[in-house]
Amino acid sequence: MRVHTLFRRGLGVKVAAAVFATAAAIGFTAAPASAAPFMPATDSDPFYAEPAGIEGVANGDVLRVQSLPSPFPGSSAQKVLFRSTNSQGEPIAAVTTVIVPDGGARHDLLSYQPFTNSLGPQCAPSHQIFRGGLQEQQLIGLALARGVAVNIPDHLGPTSAYGAARLGGTITLDSIRAVQSSPGFRVGDSRTVLAGYSGGAMATAYAGVLAPTYAPELDLVGLSAGGTPVNLEAIARTLGVAPNPLFGLGFAASLGLEREYPNEVSLSEQLNDRGAALANQIRNACTDQIVDAGANMKIADVVNSGTLANTQAGVDALNRNSVQMFPGAPRMPVLLYQGADDQLTPTSRVLATAAHWCRQGTRVQTVIVPGDHGSTIASGVPIALSYLNDRVAGAPAPSTC
Repeated sequence: MRVHTLFRRGLGVKVAAAVFATAAAIGFTAAPASAAPFMPATDSDPFYAEPAGIEGVANGDVLRVQSLPSPFPGSSAQKVLFRSTNSQGEPIAAVTTVIVPDGGARHDLLSYQPFTNSLGPQCAPSHQIFRGGLQEQQLIGLALARGVAVNIPDHLGPTSAYGAARLGGTITLDSIRAVQSSPGFRVGDSRTVLAGYSGGAMATAYAGVLAPTYAPELDLVGLSAGGTPVNLEAIARTLGVAPNPLFGLGFAASLGLEREYPNEVSLSEQLNDRGAALANQIRNACTDQIVDAGANMKIADVVNSGTLANTQAGVDALNRNSVQMFPGAPRMPVLLYQGADDQLTPTSRVLATAAHWCRQGTRVQTVIVPGDHGSTIASGVPIALSYLNDRVAGAPAPSTC
């Protein structure tokens, strides 16, 4: 897929830069009462349908399970529909995919949050992993080869709310609850670790900071986050809005955030005819289609005025999805790995986040590796897997605090 090629060539920073610069510049004005988000189509697979009475069950309760042929030899695969909660406090039905190695009475658990740049339900990890389309498919195979079960949540939620990191954290924690409560997965009393890179790291880091209050019962023993955009407002304010080959991804993030924050992020009321046409074209699209549709466009091409002023409501929405701004800290040991030349997420921001967590007693190891935002995942994965393996083995956690 194109996004894989982009990241191999070190252009991942341009992908993410387009996302956050465009999202801030387009979408964050006060939402008029008549604004209607560009929502995706309903998933055609009836497994994903929200059952009646969901408000009467607890977060993490299993609603439905479906077994499927595993894309990884020597393992079994199931999709799990479970109850979670969106950013408005409303119950939602979310999905995760669980891959369990054959044999063994018990397995440790890795919850891996993929980076997913999409708006359509068919683009979710629970669909893509069975089509060989998940970008981090090889990494998941490496974990399974070590005898670790892998949980892969659709952390954008049922409306594909691309950009909503805090929602991703909530869904991730509820997915772990769901998986551990199902005896067939043999992970009920497992030591659990979390990992993700870039957009997946946003959901991973938010799961870490929310866990002490949202899911304190979970035995989370380690977390690895690489190339984490820790402060979305700071990123957005430092980036321009010139024509960009990856403009479509930023436009898609605006659509995703409007879906999750319809009273704060207004896009639909600001669009001109060309912008409305683009929104309709990509409202159900995956990465390749989004990139193609918005290639070399700029903000002035899609809105009625060339620029839009940010409002406090919009800034608040950005900050609620910026883990650096969250007052709490993970209670598990954390690895933060970062490219020395990452232009999207300045090392100073990552170090400030690490220091914020260190002051609250978290054992944080920060590792700076050569590379930019696109190339760092390749050099960081071996470091992350080694770190997480040590955590499930019970080795003392290192710290650079």
